[in-house]
Amino acid sequence: MKNQAFNPYLPSWEFIPDGEPYVFGNRVYVYGSHDLFNGCVFCMGDYMGWSAPVDDLSDWRCEGVIYPRTGDPVNADGRMCLYAPDVTRGPDGRYYLYYVYDKVGFVSVAVSDTPAGGFRFYGYVRDRQGRRLGDRPGDEPQFDPGVLTEGERTYLYTGFCGRGDKSRHGAMCTVLGPDMLTIEEEPVICVPGCEYEAGTGFEGHAYFEAASIRKRGEVYYFVYSSTVMHELCYATARDPRGPFTYGGVIVSNCDLGIGGYKPADKPVAFGGNNHGSIVEINGQWYVFYHRQTNGHWFSRQGCAEPISFDEAGRIAQAEITSCGLNGGPLRGEGRYPAHIACHLFTPEPVLYAGDPALPRITRDSRDNCAEESYIAGIQDGTVIGFKYFNCRGVRRITLECRAYFHGAFEIRSAWDGPALATIQAGSANGWERFSTEVDFPDGKQALYIVYKGSGTPQLRAVTLEI
Repeated sequence: MKNQAFNPYLPSWEFIPDGEPYVFGNRVYVYGSHDLFNGCVFCMGDYMGWSAPVDDLSDWRCEGVIYPRTGDPVNADGRMCLYAPDVTRGPDGRYYLYYVYDKVGFVSVAVSDTPAGGFRFYGYVRDRQGRRLGDRPGDEPQFDPGVLTEGERTYLYTGFCGRGDKSRHGAMCTVLGPDMLTIEEEPVICVPGCEYEAGTGFEGHAYFEAASIRKRGEVYYFVYSSTVMHELCYATARDPRGPFTYGGVIVSNCDLGIGGYKPADKPVAFGGNNHGSIVEINGQWYVFYHRQTNGHWFSRQGCAEPISFDEAGRIAQAEITSCGLNGGPLRGEGRYPAHIACHLFTPEPVLYAGDPALPRITRDSRDNCAEESYIAGIQDGTVIGFKYFNCRGVRRITLECRAYFHGAFEIRSAWDGPALATIQAGSANGWERFSTEVDFPDGKQALYIVYKGSGTPQLRAVTLEI
């Protein structure tokens, strides 16, 4: 790669959650919803397109607005938000964008001649009588469409299932004809929701939202967000309509379930809802997901991690890192922005983001500004972690900090390990550099920074020197 790839993989000012990655030609495209910095609800922006060459996953290019919020006749006044979309290539070679607005229960479709857009409104998923799916008597509301086209049949997966709502049965699969709109086979429940999980094998990981579908070999992988929200799970079947069998967790945006370097039930980031999918790029499979930033749930950013399959096709849960698409650890020297920290937590475990008193990744400026993001709200005992670096002879570490505070930052190679060095630091009206000499271990290493002191320092960057 020309440059290194980080998590989040897009610029720090961009907020594209719900990522659906696809390889079209020699580029990987990610389709998602569009949050705003300091957004008051989910998905307030137009759909933006982003793509990268398959051989350089650090080189992301903005394709601009690929579909505006007002592109659909039902939202000409712009009062509704575009929720998570998906894209498929139809039998006619064109690209079809499936989406649902936040205040309706039917699926809209837009079309483009190229994967980069722009997309234009095409129609609504409907039956042969012209009635929209989701509007008919007995229909369950449509939500979070995922699509897969094989030949002249397109499989549409939808659904939202909250706890306590027995009217929502699970994820639905509907078969569409070659016009990409007309129902050929009515919806069937392919993965159960939490109110109907008993005895299914999905207990504790039932379908909540975020339907996505991929095929690997002869096996269909249904990727979804479970009722605990922070995890993406998968289920497999030999037929796209099911029955699907629960497979496991692919990724958790707070690393719950990952043991070894920590207890498996310990969250190391402030989690929240999750949405994404899997894709093969140049022979390597990845899971795309999102994380919460800015201290709430409405400014989410896309991340990705490599995944692996065993001989039976099972996916091992991926660990969240700072270097997901990089092809390996980051170089153990140079300046790194603080917003690529994959771990951020306090001594008292907190599972979900949303408390304004917690540390958070944030920024001073509004959307589309190149100014760097940083970590604010750091308090006594806060742990900030970066994984991983390929270290060779790191002898000095520098932190860029500001705000009213007085204390020390411990440098560690494990979140609960001994302090390898200590950086004494104090109040700074602007960004100032604080350094220490350190004998940091060589090899593939994590870097943890633990604050001990008073006040609430802010951290903008970390520099490793050899």
